[in-house]
Amino acid sequence: MSRKIFVNLPVKDLDRSVDFFTKCGFSFNPQFTDENATCMVISDDIFVMLLVEPFFTSFSKREIPDTARTSEVLVALSADSREEVDELVDTALTAGAQPHGDTQEEGPMYGRSFADPDGHIWEVMWMDPTAFEG
Repeated sequence: MSRKIFVNLPVKDLDRSVDFFTKCGFSFNPQFTDENATCMVISDDIFVMLLVEPFFTSFSKREIPDTARTSEVLVALSADSREEVDELVDTALTAGAQPHGDTQEEGPMYGRSFADPDGHIWEVMWMDPTAFEG
C-alpha cells in the first residue's frame, strides 16, 4: 500500500507563510488552496497543509501551542548533500526564518534547523550513504 503524508500546521498569516515557503523553493497545489489553507508540496507523497489558526482549530479542539515557548512538532526533511542542507537553511534564514539550535554533525549525519515565521521547527538533515555500505 502506498501512503501519502499530510502534516497540518497552524499559521497566523497564510499569505506570509506562502511567501516565506515560496522563497524557500516550495510549490503549492492550487486545488487545495483557499483563504483558510494551502497545500505545500514537499514531494509526490508528502504535503504540508498550512491552515490559518481558526480553521486549524476546527480539526482539533486542543489549544494551539505557543511556539515561542513550546514545540508541538519537529518537521525533518532529508537533503541529498551537506551543501543542500546549507542552501535550504540559508535560504530560509534569508527569507525571514530564525536559526534554531546548533549545527548537528554526528558521524555520517549533518543537519541544521530553523524556525519558520510561525515558530515551527524544521530540521534539514543529510546522511552520508557510504557510511552504511557494508
